[in-house]
Amino acid sequence: MIRPFKFAALMLACFFATSAQSQAKDLLEEIKERGEIVIATEARFAPFEMLKQGKIVGYGKDLLDEILKDLPGVKLKQLDLPYQGILAGLVAKRYDFVCTSLTITKERAAKYAFTLPISTASLTIVKRTGDDAIKSAEDMAGKIIGIQAGATPYFNALKNYENEVLKPKAGKGVDKLMEFVSYDDAYAALAGRRVDAVVNTVPNIAPLVKERADVFEIILPAFGPPSYFAWAGRKDEASNSLVQFFSDGIRKLDDNGKLKELQMKWFGFTMDLPLDKVPEPVN
Repeated sequence: MIRPFKFAALMLACFFATSAQSQAKDLLEEIKERGEIVIATEARFAPFEMLKQGKIVGYGKDLLDEILKDLPGVKLKQLDLPYQGILAGLVAKRYDFVCTSLTITKERAAKYAFTLPISTASLTIVKRTGDDAIKSAEDMAGKIIGIQAGATPYFNALKNYENEVLKPKAGKGVDKLMEFVSYDDAYAALAGRRVDAVVNTVPNIAPLVKERADVFEIILPAFGPPSYFAWAGRKDEASNSLVQFFSDGIRKLDDNGKLKELQMKWFGFTMDLPLDKVPEPVN
C-alpha cells in the first residue's frame, strides 16, 4: 500500500508543478494588460543613451520609441540606473527589460537573452589631439589607460590584446588601468592628463572627436575581434516573446531603412550588422 501511495503523491505533485508552469504569465501579454513597460537604461553612454534637459535621448532611445509604436496603448516607464547593477536588477525583476548598450559576451549570453544587435561594439582608443606618443593601439604599452568600471568585456578584450600583441611585441602591457564611474569622467581625466588614452567603442568615440576635435583624437583601425551591442531580457520562458518582440522590431527598422537613418543621425556613419540571428560571442 505504501508504494502505490507514494507513486500517486509523486504524480499529483508533478501535475501541479506542470500546471503552475503552464499558467506562468507571458511577460509581453502581461505588459499589454497593465498598459506599461518598465525599461532600464544607463543614460551616460553617449550617443547611445544620455541625458538632455533631464530627459533620456540618443540612438537607443530613438530605436526604443520606434519599436514601441508596435505596442499601442502601452506607456513607457524608462529608468536611468547605474550600469554596474543594471543586469542584477533585471534578474531581480525590478523591470521588464534592459535597453542599454550591452556587449554580447559568452558569460552574459549564458545568463541573459539577447536581442539582435543594435550596433557594432568594436574597440579602439581615444587620445589627446596631437599626442605623437600614441599613434596606434600598440602604443598603449607602458601607458595609463582609462576605462569605465563594470565594462568587463572591454577589460577582457584589452587584457587579451595585452597578452596577444603588446607583450609579445613590446615586452610589456599597459602600465596602469584606471577605472571610472562613467566615460564622461574618463574623458575628463584624459583631457586633464591623468590618463594617456581611453578604451571605448568606435561608435562612442566617433561623435566625441567630431564634436571636440581640438581635444580628442580617435585611433583607427579598431583592435581585437568584432563584437556587438544588443539589449537583453531575462532568460526564462515568460520573457521569450518580449525578447522576440524587440528583435523583430530591430529587424523591421533595418528593412525599412530607419535603422541606418538613425545611425547616420547619431554616429555619422552606418553599420553592417548580422541581423539573421544573434551573433555568437567571441569572448
